Amino acid sequence: MRTYHDRRLLIPFRSALLPQIFTDVLVIGTGVAGLRTAIEAARYGDVIVLAKEAVDLSNTSWAQGGIAAVLSGEDTVESHVTDTLDAGAGLCDAAAVRALVAEGPREIAQLLEWGMRLDRAADGSPALALEGGHRHARIVHSDGDATGHELARCLIERTSATRGVRVFDRCFAVDLLRVSDGSGRVTGALTWHPRHGLQIIWARATVLASGGAGQVYRETTNPKVATGDGLAMAWRAGAELTDLEFFQFHPTALYVAGAGRMLISEAVRGEGAHLVDQRGERFMQGLHPMAELAPRDIVSKSIVRHLAGSGGSHVFLDCRHFAPGRFAERFPGLARMLAGFDIDPTRDRIPVTPAAHYMIGGVRTDVSGRTSAPGLYACGEVASNGVHGANRLASNSLLEGLVFGRRVAESIVRDAHPEVLPRQLVSEVKTSAHGELDLADIRSSLRSAMWRNVGIERSGATLPDVLRMFEFWGRYGMDEVFDSPEGWEVQNLLTVGVLMTRAALARNESRGTHQRTDAPATDAAQAHHLSWAIDRMEPAALAVDAAAGAAP
Repeated sequence: MRTYHDRRLLIPFRSALLPQIFTDVLVIGTGVAGLRTAIEAARYGDVIVLAKEAVDLSNTSWAQGGIAAVLSGEDTVESHVTDTLDAGAGLCDAAAVRALVAEGPREIAQLLEWGMRLDRAADGSPALALEGGHRHARIVHSDGDATGHELARCLIERTSATRGVRVFDRCFAVDLLRVSDGSGRVTGALTWHPRHGLQIIWARATVLASGGAGQVYRETTNPKVATGDGLAMAWRAGAELTDLEFFQFHPTALYVAGAGRMLISEAVRGEGAHLVDQRGERFMQGLHPMAELAPRDIVSKSIVRHLAGSGGSHVFLDCRHFAPGRFAERFPGLARMLAGFDIDPTRDRIPVTPAAHYMIGGVRTDVSGRTSAPGLYACGEVASNGVHGANRLASNSLLEGLVFGRRVAESIVRDAHPEVLPRQLVSEVKTSAHGELDLADIRSSLRSAMWRNVGIERSGATLPDVLRMFEFWGRYGMDEVFDSPEGWEVQNLLTVGVLMTRAALARNESRGTHQRTDAPATDAAQAHHLSWAIDRMEPAALAVDAAAGAAP
């Protein structure tokens, strides 16, 4: 697989002619993790934040369910930790989990201070909802099912009011820059803007907060910007990536032929919705003690297997037993969206099917967000810090962005970063001798192949065939010189897709979100992370940090 192992992105430029900008901290991404990092880092230096599209277009702003945090006297940190570890199927790093849970209430208090609106209970305290995998009601939410939108609003407004932070919208990060002294230190990024073209941003510290890679799959709840750019950039820069075989599929995306797979929040099942088949029968009751509230991987897998046995294309969420007016009151956004498809939850069952939702693996970091590449940090969905293990617990993702976004900023302050001096970079790139393939065709083909073969269930018999497909597409897509985001996105999707497929093939067991039909059992000998890096062809096994002590 030479195409993906020793090739960097092909960038046609001579940097002596490019504009150069200097900053203390460069943050790539404007979701919860990126904005939380920027707000905190601005206390100590100048910050530039890159938004790939509009500032508010991210997985964060699309999030419905809420933020998990221990806010009730009936709940405990230990209970939240236990639920997270249980969902993670033996691969959670305990120190990272404890940091997430113990520091969560502090972040909720900070959001309230900054003006975030939360739904309230009758006594005025934040209303707490129950979601799958949680044994206590601990999910705070806004406007019923618009938590992400309100969180994004709050953080964007706070970022705009923070001195020392500049936000560049519609600014695509093409690749990371590194010094050539053998240290591998990351010193900023090459970017592209539709008006300004290519430019270099030099930074003493660079933070990847670029989100996930849902667009690598044909069926996904993710926005169009989720093309795995941060993962691919980190790979090319020599940083370690881990747990790439673990991608979470949300069990309930709206199934309407010809429409996008819009999310039906986990909280709907938390409110008591039933999963039923074409005959109206509940099928989760005999499969897991928590029935519809089982962890997402179990529900998604159960739906797929039930459909395989029945021959159907989808199942249903049944909310018709809700009290009159309850669905619209609790989920006003969902009620409006469903009305657009002439679906009334008070009389109709909601057709649903699983869809790709959340990248669990990512750029390997410690509990402070440091990667293996000096000068490079990562947080949020693009990072793999051990919090989620092999399966993310519902509503821990927004919390992770808040906690580890702040932790990354604090880490940057503690670490010593040398001044970045301007350098003249020259790129000599020859046009590919291969014939051309249509970018849209490559993108569509790889997404379909990933969904069919590296989706909810995988098989060791077909994964090598997928790698051969990627090798073919790579002869054209990876050898071409592009000068626009459409081409770079396809190269990033090719890179991420082949890495995910190799990881799925390397883990010869079923664990968490990773299900191998030819190896259905969980193997205790494989209770480790798989690490990947561009300078070696085979994965390295990394031990899980099971220490129960407090995180540093």
